[in-house]
Amino acid sequence: MSNFFTALFNYSFMQHAMLACLLASIGCGIIGTYVVVKRIGFLAGGIAHSVLAGMGIAYFIGSSPLAGAMIAALIAGILIGWINLHWRQHEDILIAAFWSVGMAIGILFISRTPGYSIDLMSYMFGNILLVSGQDLYLMLILDIVIIITVMLFYKQFLAAAFDEEFSRLRGINVEFFYILLLCMVALTVVLLIQIVGLILVLALLILPAATAAQFAGTIKRMMVVSIILSIATTTLGLVISYEPDLPSGATIIIVAGFVYVLGIICHKVLTQTKSV
Repeated sequence: MSNFFTALFNYSFMQHAMLACLLASIGCGIIGTYVVVKRIGFLAGGIAHSVLAGMGIAYFIGSSPLAGAMIAALIAGILIGWINLHWRQHEDILIAAFWSVGMAIGILFISRTPGYSIDLMSYMFGNILLVSGQDLYLMLILDIVIIITVMLFYKQFLAAAFDEEFSRLRGINVEFFYILLLCMVALTVVLLIQIVGLILVLALLILPAATAAQFAGTIKRMMVVSIILSIATTTLGLVISYEPDLPSGATIIIVAGFVYVLGIICHKVLTQTKSV
């Protein structure tokens, strides 16, 4: 562990990695809460895996893969939201189609890119040590957009998440805020890509929020606890993976899974203690 802290104080790439953990955890904690409460993990997975299409196309034309990821994520969020609202009986098939076709398009464009670089695989499986200063600025902007949007429409998101029919009776445009929420999920996916990659992004989006749900009684508290847990798991995963040179993304997810199981055990123990 001493080697990790030595590297943290001496190398900019380690400082970028730590900042990336903090920035990604903010969006992850806020939007992950809605994903868990609304139970839209499958939809979030469809959005996450559709992102590879935008990244592959952007890489093919010589543009930024993260810019392509953002565009593809937002398009996928809007289309998946519309499909879920209007074609609910075929939802699982259509989301699975987005999931697989999006990845297939991305792989196709990647394979046809001249001078194909293995660096793009870091977006599939995550490589937090490759986060650049430009990536950090983008992550900060995405966090600001997510925070401002949730602050402006907190009550609407809350109403749409818990009681759609009552929200409609109150005059709230449930369909609009549902699709807007999926767009926020899309932005959060882009936030997490460099941390754990597309393959594991769904786990990091859900596990800290699901753990927080064991102990937090309100949405606001759940968001705060989820952010703290996200920071703890990403940072601890980075520390553990550094010395033995393990894949950081996979290590972070294992830590998040361990914390989730520990949270379930603690919740059951506390519940049994109170009932005695």
